Amino acid sequence: MMNLLTIENLKVGYGGIQALKGISLEVASGELVALIGSNGAGKTTTLKALAGLLHPAAGKVRYAGKSLLACAAHQRVCDGLALVPEGRGVFARLSVEENLQMGAYTRSDTAQIGTDLEHKYALFPRLAERRTQLAGTLSGGEQQMVAMARALMSRPKLLMLDEPSMGLAPMMVAKIFETIRDISAQGVSILLVEQNARLALEVAQRGYVLESGLVTLSGASSELLGSDAVQRAYLGG
Repeated sequence: MMNLLTIENLKVGYGGIQALKGISLEVASGELVALIGSNGAGKTTTLKALAGLLHPAAGKVRYAGKSLLACAAHQRVCDGLALVPEGRGVFARLSVEENLQMGAYTRSDTAQIGTDLEHKYALFPRLAERRTQLAGTLSGGEQQMVAMARALMSRPKLLMLDEPSMGLAPMMVAKIFETIRDISAQGVSILLVEQNARLALEVAQRGYVLESGLVTLSGASSELLGSDAVQRAYLGG
């Protein structure tokens, strides 16, 4: 399996703090990889650096065979990277459907956009019922669905999810993770940042543990789930 994404010795600092101290990780084409760790470990910083929202101080990132760090943030979307940010970031004063259409702003294949819109409603039936409703009036779980569907409208090769379960009721968390499995099964590569380590590792093929800006453990999800260190720190074992 070829690597879609390869990160080597990535360092990111802001406000005088070195948030990433030289991390290396990879995501193969079609793979679902979890990035777990406590608050402040550098998980969100990693995704923001990949999306072009933060500028690394050092390191290399190769994506789809080329250097990513030279690309502007909007070009990364065109090249197939999509970020679903922590806190969802929906356009509150736009309808559900307008939010989804915003996800396709880099595309010009109008007829296919309409088809993709219906595919997203099939993936998230609740959004189909609320397509004309203002996104800001939806529940947290429904807003998470909007954010994910909007990102998928750009037809990403790599979908980056930042804390998709945060603040959601258990039933909604189960639904979101079921959908993450479905998206992965369709061949989309996923880099999943998630506070709920058990959930993340159960859905992923591989995982990385990030602590204070460094990768301290990595391996198959089954290995990490069975690791005493991971059990103690993240799984309540």
